[in-house]
This record gives sequence, C-alpha cells and structure tokens, in this order.
Amino acid sequence: MAKRTKSNEKRIALLNATLHLVNNNGFHDAPMSKIAKMAGVSPATIYIYFENKQDLINQLYLENKASFSIAAFKDYFVNLPVKNSFELIWRNIAHFKLNQVEEANFLSQCDNIATMIDEESRQEGLKNLQPLLDLWERGQKEGVIKNISPYLLYAFTIYPLAFLMTMQKRNDFELTSKHLTDAFDSAWNAIKI
Repeated sequence: MAKRTKSNEKRIALLNATLHLVNNNGFHDAPMSKIAKMAGVSPATIYIYFENKQDLINQLYLENKASFSIAAFKDYFVNLPVKNSFELIWRNIAHFKLNQVEEANFLSQCDNIATMIDEESRQEGLKNLQPLLDLWERGQKEGVIKNISPYLLYAFTIYPLAFLMTMQKRNDFELTSKHLTDAFDSAWNAIKI
C-alpha cells in the first residue's frame, strides 16, 4: 500500500476548523469527528497530520503564538527607549487582538484553561514573548519599570486587552483610538516607577 502524502491545504483546514470549534464550543465540545467534518476530511485523515487531539491543539497554539509574536514585535528595535518600545509592542498586541480576533480568543483560552495545552507547548509558546520580557528586565535595570514579577507586569498591562476585546465583541464597549490611548496610559502608569 502506498504511503499517503500530506496536503498543506488539509492541514490548514483542520487547524482552522479546530480554531473555530474551540472558540465557539469550547475545548471539550470540539471532538475530532466535528473537526474532520468542518474541515471536509475523513476523521482518519486527521491522524495523518496529528497524533491526537492534544497534538492538534498544541500545534494550533504554537502556530498562533508564533503569529502573535511576529505581530507583537513588528518594527521593534531593542535600542528604542523603554517606554517607546513598550508602547510599540503594546499597540502591536492591541492591533493583533482587534484584527486577529479568532486567534486572540484561542490564545486567551489557552492562557485560562490549564489543561488545554501541554506544559511543553506552554513553555515553547512563552519563548515567543522573550523580547517583551527582555524589555521589562531592561526597564527594571534602568529604573523605569517597577521591580515586580513579569507575571504581574503582564497581568496589569497586556491581560486587560483581552477583557476589552471581549467587551467589544459583546458590543458592550467600542475600543476607539482614544480608548486605546487611555488603555496604554493606564498600562504604563501601572508599571512605571
């Protein structure tokens, strides 16, 4: 029997179907059979591309985290002043969350549901944030940013964007450019010395 060749289009269709189902139904209500049906492939085809559902979710997470990282650090240069660098990264992240809503929602779920991705994938995904972590460390050394845990820095600066995006998605709040400026100022004021 000849070995089946992999089609990148099928793999992408499976990832997109998973993204949609997890975002709309939750991790546990996105069985492989539904993923296959939405992707337009047989359930057996999934196993050509992924070992199991966990592998599928992990790969989807890592690919989205890589896209997030590319967007977050667009036009970033390490020689900019700390505040300017942070504002550039923060606004890039806001732009990603506003324009890549499905991907941003999925990444938020991965952050909030401890069992959704495995620890190895979580640690690999964290590497995508290294330039931001390095910037915060530089800001702490320069006496510009509070000397607190990077988790606290993230909680007070980046995580609020997820809340604002959710409120906008529910049509409870419109994130205008003025609101974005106010949100950045609040984030910066929360961490600056």
